Amino acid sequence: MSEIENEEVIGREGARTRASAGQQTRVHLPPYETIALMLQGGGALGAYQAGVYQGLHEADIHPNWIAGISIGALNTAIIAGNAPEHRVTRLLEFWETICRPAFGFPLPAFLERALFDSADEIRKAFTAMQAFGAIVEGQKGFFIPRFPPPSPIASSSPQTASYYDTTPLKATLERLCDFDRINSGETRVSVGAVNVATGNFAYFDNTQIRLRAEHFIASGALPPGFAAVEIDGQFYWDGGLMSNTPLYEIAQATPRRDTLAFQVDLWSARGPVPDSIVDVMGRVKDVQYSSRTRLVTDQMQRAQRYRNVLQHVLDLVPEDVREGDEWCRLAAELACSKRYNIIHLIYRQKEYEGHFKDYQFGFSTMREHWESGLSDMRRTLAHRDWLDMPNGESRFITHDIHRDER
Repeated sequence: MSEIENEEVIGREGARTRASAGQQTRVHLPPYETIALMLQGGGALGAYQAGVYQGLHEADIHPNWIAGISIGALNTAIIAGNAPEHRVTRLLEFWETICRPAFGFPLPAFLERALFDSADEIRKAFTAMQAFGAIVEGQKGFFIPRFPPPSPIASSSPQTASYYDTTPLKATLERLCDFDRINSGETRVSVGAVNVATGNFAYFDNTQIRLRAEHFIASGALPPGFAAVEIDGQFYWDGGLMSNTPLYEIAQATPRRDTLAFQVDLWSARGPVPDSIVDVMGRVKDVQYSSRTRLVTDQMQRAQRYRNVLQHVLDLVPEDVREGDEWCRLAAELACSKRYNIIHLIYRQKEYEGHFKDYQFGFSTMREHWESGLSDMRRTLAHRDWLDMPNGESRFITHDIHRDER
């Protein structure tokens, strides 16, 4: 039985199984003010994030802020739009839906699994065929090809200037998500997109506006495949065009809070130097969409160190001097002794995956991605000391299961 099936979920063939041995035990966290889950974009690779969330759910860790971009925004909608006890089930229902062909019937489960578990060359050919199927036919409950296809020279409208129609996705989100719950304030929800007209990055946040399905779809509207989404008279594209990780949104939030953040990335900045055109195409995506997560993290650490040092210096200044000095008052606005613990979970590409890995929605591949995320989360939480609040001069720390276990 797979790790996914250890959760009480609806399996592909409709069988229900109940959680049993091998689950992560409940984790008792220090009193963090914010527990954030940050989900990067990456198309079909997003099933890895669903597995990561299942690991958090097993450990009874419930984020109070979820931020996502592109497929991360869609996973965000499913998680925030359901009660905690239903989230894993709804995530699986979402992924099992969009991993089916838009029109025809999928291969019988036993045959797909046999092909997927075959020799490497057969597996590569089979997964490439599934990716080609996504291009030609689309994915159920997600996107379908426009017919007739758009003309490369004729003008239409921003909502139709794309190769695919994402109308089915709106129906899927509205079926699987309770938008009243998303907007209730129970969990803070933020999703990133790019304003097509201004080129500016925008976050749609339920503390500022009422979120609808369109906000999440806009976050994943990657052109030219998907059309811009109109929201309040403005058009938006996929946030990954500008920044594919919501990490910075958490970092710059004020007032600052003691924060435990799980940053779940689908593209690894590290990887082999490609030696073929096909591999070059895949590596370009890795570099482009990894969005400099480690660079942003390093900048966050330096900035927090400066704030913490400034706070310690201010503490040495007599109170009457601080209150009467303009520079001290300004320094007090910048100083901060809050603590940040960033835990990275980064998907590692499999040998059989090609440059099409972000639109290869095969069911067996989805399940493998999910189980990989669940395994990484379980291994991460096995390091209980990684969840401790950081101390030291920066009061900032990062952990990465793939880096720290080398």
